[in-house]
Amino acid sequence: MRSNDDTIVKDLVLIGGGHSHVIVLKKFAMKPMPGVRVTVIARDVHTPYSGMLPGYVAGHYGFDEVHIDLRPLCQLAGARLYHDVATRIDVDARQVICERRPAVPYDAVSVNIGSTPSFNGVSGAREFTTPVKPINNFVARWHHLVERVLNSPGPHRIGVVGAGAGGTELLLAMQYRLGNLLAERGQRSENLEFHLITKSKMILPAFSTGLRRRFERLMRSRGIHVHTNAAAEKVEPGAITIDNGKTIELDEILWVTAAGAQTWPRESGLDVDDNGFIQVRDTLQSTSHAHVFAAGDIATVVNYPRPKAGVFAVRQGPPLNENLRRFLVGWPTRPFKPQRDFLALISTGDKFAVASKWGFSAQGRWVWNWKDWIDRGFMRRFNELPEMKTAEKSLPNPDLADQATRDEFSEIAMRCGGCGAKVGANVLTRALADLQPVANEDVLLGLDAPDDAAVVQIPEGKVMVHSVDYFPAFIDDAYVFGQVAANHALNDIFAMGAQAQTALAIATVPYGLQAKVEASVREMMTGAVKVLNEAGATLVGGHTSEGSELALGFTVNGLVDRDAILRKGGMTPGDVLILTKRLGTGTLFAADMRHKAKGRWIESALICMLQSNRQAATCIFDHGATACTDITGFGLLGHTIEMTKASAVNVEIDLESLPILDGAQQTTQLGILSSLQPANLRFGQQVHNSGNALHHENYPLLFDPQTSGGLLASVPTGQAQSCLKALHDLGYGNAAVIGRATAASDYPELVTLVL
Repeated sequence: MRSNDDTIVKDLVLIGGGHSHVIVLKKFAMKPMPGVRVTVIARDVHTPYSGMLPGYVAGHYGFDEVHIDLRPLCQLAGARLYHDVATRIDVDARQVICERRPAVPYDAVSVNIGSTPSFNGVSGAREFTTPVKPINNFVARWHHLVERVLNSPGPHRIGVVGAGAGGTELLLAMQYRLGNLLAERGQRSENLEFHLITKSKMILPAFSTGLRRRFERLMRSRGIHVHTNAAAEKVEPGAITIDNGKTIELDEILWVTAAGAQTWPRESGLDVDDNGFIQVRDTLQSTSHAHVFAAGDIATVVNYPRPKAGVFAVRQGPPLNENLRRFLVGWPTRPFKPQRDFLALISTGDKFAVASKWGFSAQGRWVWNWKDWIDRGFMRRFNELPEMKTAEKSLPNPDLADQATRDEFSEIAMRCGGCGAKVGANVLTRALADLQPVANEDVLLGLDAPDDAAVVQIPEGKVMVHSVDYFPAFIDDAYVFGQVAANHALNDIFAMGAQAQTALAIATVPYGLQAKVEASVREMMTGAVKVLNEAGATLVGGHTSEGSELALGFTVNGLVDRDAILRKGGMTPGDVLILTKRLGTGTLFAADMRHKAKGRWIESALICMLQSNRQAATCIFDHGATACTDITGFGLLGHTIEMTKASAVNVEIDLESLPILDGAQQTTQLGILSSLQPANLRFGQQVHNSGNALHHENYPLLFDPQTSGGLLASVPTGQAQSCLKALHDLGYGNAAVIGRATAASDYPELVTLVL
């Protein structure tokens, strides 16, 4: 995460995690710009390297070998990673509009989102084919195709539309992989039929005659049906019709034609070419808006048009990095001239490849080994990251700011403590202007009519439940952090069977220019209010101050009938223990801080943390819960012991049944644990081990502190399975029975671990 001592002066936003942008991120990691905050908005946290996709399909590489994990790379660069999709750039307000989050302000923005399939108006193509781009969507479909071929009797007729390098390589890789998988099962591959369809007169039309002939011979020897001069006219389920009226029956159709562009650059008012690609100058700046940069497939360099190939995106990375930096400090940007030609290395499915450049070609296993060496070397630059020392506080480059901004920065350096640390009224007013807390008739005075304090009516017959939580941010995404913090605070209310009523916020935002502080407050509180509103809790006020790091907490209030309060005490022998969420947030985010967690592990953990326990609590209560608590800082074992002491019973926990977040076992095995874990180990004195429990891979996770964790509830045995099914139906798919309450025993330990 970025050093929180840095004062933010400028925002650089990178849309997409393409080849050019990963190079920019690596260079920012090696040479940061004090005062510049980098934000990456990416649809996928694992960005695929297109050059290795055929090798992945052929089975030569694993998933992690062909994907760049953006999360540790962003952390190394001190960049915020927003897992979202950009839908438009507001070039006047200088904001990126996203699908699922508030607008992201910028001073400079760069677009590197690749291309999309171009269906060219072919009827049914969008509905009944699988486009190879976006690659991550294709990868998921490819796995489904493999399962179908292996588990269903043939024949299987597979067609690829598009006979450029991408389509040709992909078809050969699929044929090789599926044939091998069938052979491993002792099945024959004669029922596999492959078709390559192109509107061109020949396959690989952009390459030399010698290279084409090599692949034409290969296609014939492998029994692949090649259809040239065959422009697709219509696609229907199970068939494609070409323009001469011929219909080719196919069970799977992959679309690998010329690249197309997303529509939002044009809709944003940027200059685009006839195909929708952003037109850029030699400096990689938009021809219409100098603060917008673009690189890779999405960009067309007006003076140097080139094919849509990954090699050009890679070559554009260094000049893009330099010109973004120069633009941010107000220096003239420098022109860049791309190379005229590039080395093409096209694999044939097996570990064999053909090389082509300047009209010459060569082939052999040595070419594949050469390509493999180049590809692996490129990926090592981004997946084998160095350990970075904590950066010392640096003053922003004075060239980043105009005189007014320099004056404001001087004021930041003189910030007072006490009430002088409060965020300014104007900043707060603007930041909170668009928040719309849920209406609540019990709130007599709240944010809609602010006073010295909120005034809330307690309905007759109800009692009020109070709780408070506050902690520093563990991720750089203020919007997501706001949601997690609100969920975490509300869990105490839900665990007691109460309905949330009101909330007061306690927020700390890093020092910065007013516009940057305002943006941080807006993003964080927008996320928090989203969760509070869904829970029926009205935000009625709070306190916001500046400090060294982003932090958020809430005092929350709830209402419950006096006789319906769920407590930690109340378990009876025979009750079944149900846990609503998976464990492992403590170790995963400790690993995340050290750049040792995979991006997909963290995204999976965040999805779990963003799930509210509100419906789970109602479900548990409806199934006769006898006791309940939420799992937070003391970990599963610590909170279980609290319940056993309050209930005067013992419990058994089945280590095998614990639901665990992806990656948590791996990070604990690496010895990466939360800083609170050592303190939680004291609860181990209350554990009676059965068998080899101490050496079980889930044992360390008993002590793992949880943020926005699940509810742990005891329910009568007769209600356990129906409760579990109901939880699954409500979307708590990982809820599990993890043990049972037993009568108090003679030995001093309160918890027995079983396998």
